[in-house]
Amino acid sequence: MAGANQDQHDYWNREESRHWVEQQRRYDEMLEPFGNAMLAAAGIAPDHRVLDIGCGNGMTTRAAARAASKGHALGVDLSKGMVAQAQRLARDEGVENVSYEVDDAQTRSFEPEFDRAISRFGVMFFDHPAGAFANIRSALRDDGQATFVVWQELFANEWLTVPSAGLLQHVELPDLGEPGGPGPFGLADPDRVRNLFTQAGFADLTIEPFESSMLLGGRGTLDEAVDFLAHTGIAEGMLKEATEETQTRAIEAVRDSLVPYLTDEGVRLGGAAWIVTATSLSA
Repeated sequence: MAGANQDQHDYWNREESRHWVEQQRRYDEMLEPFGNAMLAAAGIAPDHRVLDIGCGNGMTTRAAARAASKGHALGVDLSKGMVAQAQRLARDEGVENVSYEVDDAQTRSFEPEFDRAISRFGVMFFDHPAGAFANIRSALRDDGQATFVVWQELFANEWLTVPSAGLLQHVELPDLGEPGGPGPFGLADPDRVRNLFTQAGFADLTIEPFESSMLLGGRGTLDEAVDFLAHTGIAEGMLKEATEETQTRAIEAVRDSLVPYLTDEGVRLGGAAWIVTATSLSA
């Protein structure tokens, strides 16, 4: 797998990915309901060793470490910036039984030492998913469990469709790539997920729907939510070829689209995901 995930390596270490570090609090508040649902399904015990795949800024890894109070949690991610942020936050929060490494779960050589593998929206980006999930399975002890949360299809996710409708009044939809390709909705099809996990050597697969409202861009004002969205990779990709005047109109249309969803906490929109759990079979 020489050169595996090279596009993802490049993307998550370019300037565009700094938004995830700079807006870490907002991303974590936004995704918290989904991370909590994934962790609840994982059933982490005090003595467990946990692998967090695509850990980002490490919120779920630290939560897993707290649950595995007599064990350990390891977070791996391609992004050097986010791993550095995760390490800083672990020190600041005094979580000692956690570690983070810049690495690729698709190709890393694992020993079968983990009781749980978890991921909050970090497993949809593999360019060879069957091989990646087989490699993740190799990290689990016999009867170890993988628990992942992944997005359902785009049109089931109000947090994307509502602001996108505003943008699309003024700019074109970007190229979303081939269906099932690496990206946020790469595992949106449950049948595809079943096939991939079966090929990878997992058993007892469950795919449960999970829907929740979410604070778009975390807690804050309408203007803060709009500013957060305007600097995401998706929005910047849609706006980059537009004139300054068109960009201004598009952002104003996004703001107008979000007004009906404003609450005292911030902008609340619906999100839809799958909670995927599976058990490792012995090799």
